[in-house]
Amino acid sequence: MERITVVGAGHVGATAAQRIAERELAREVVVVDILEGVPQGKALDQWESAPVEGFDTRVTGAQGYAETAGSGIYVVTAGLARKPGMSRDDLLRKNTEIISGISKEIARHSPDSIIIMVTNPLDVMSYVAMKTTGFDRQRVVGMAGILDTARFRSFIALELDVSVQDIQALVLGGHGDSMVPIVSTVTVGGIPLTEMLSEERIEALVERTRKGGGEIVKLLGTGSAYYAPSSAAVQMVEAIVRDKKRILPCAAWLEGEFGLEGLFLGVPCKLGQPGLEAVLEVPLTDAEQQALAASAEAVRGTMSLLSL
Repeated sequence: MERITVVGAGHVGATAAQRIAERELAREVVVVDILEGVPQGKALDQWESAPVEGFDTRVTGAQGYAETAGSGIYVVTAGLARKPGMSRDDLLRKNTEIISGISKEIARHSPDSIIIMVTNPLDVMSYVAMKTTGFDRQRVVGMAGILDTARFRSFIALELDVSVQDIQALVLGGHGDSMVPIVSTVTVGGIPLTEMLSEERIEALVERTRKGGGEIVKLLGTGSAYYAPSSAAVQMVEAIVRDKKRILPCAAWLEGEFGLEGLFLGVPCKLGQPGLEAVLEVPLTDAEQQALAASAEAVRGTMSLLSL
């Protein structure tokens, strides 16, 4: 790919840009941010690591979007974090304004691009981007399920003292407390997790997964996670750039899958060169289906507060 743009030069965006460059997923990575000098400084610092790390992807920074023209993918990480005294409605309103503005610039400068949304509230911001750009659902996908699944897998690995590579898991639904770890699909080296852990221990891991982001925020004191979120976003970028046909849990616009439609929700997605190639419906238990429906209602509740 000729060019990939990362919008937002904060911790998630800057780390994602570096991972994209080090994997040489494009000839150029552009980092965009409204803060003067910050994207240029971080991009220059990353480019100066190229001789040591051995990559030739050029990394550049910009304040505007003219330099991003013709990008194949935009990874959108820009937005506000919730601050003391700020209501969730205030945060939603502010980030809607930010994502709407960014989406207009993306549609103007790169009308054939694919958007990977990282900004929270993830499912709703994906909708804002799709609505604003007019892109079809193939070209707007949200990053959440990969991160939530990675956290679930990492906690299982710690619990069982096994390699994370041997753990297959799936977390669906909205990105937040209503997420739905699909325990019935979890295996460790092909062995069902339910054969290896008690229901009580599994439920404890599920609960830790739901609160995984908050656990990190509490430990850091200021700021939030960025190593794992950037890894998850870049896994999506790589699946698209290399046309890998990966089956990954992502936030997709539903058109009847799982009995749901008219919203973005975390579901198993097939990612390849066109972006979202398909949504795969996996069998769910009655309890899991009910939890997914409840998660969808939570997302719809937030969507109802939008004024686009």
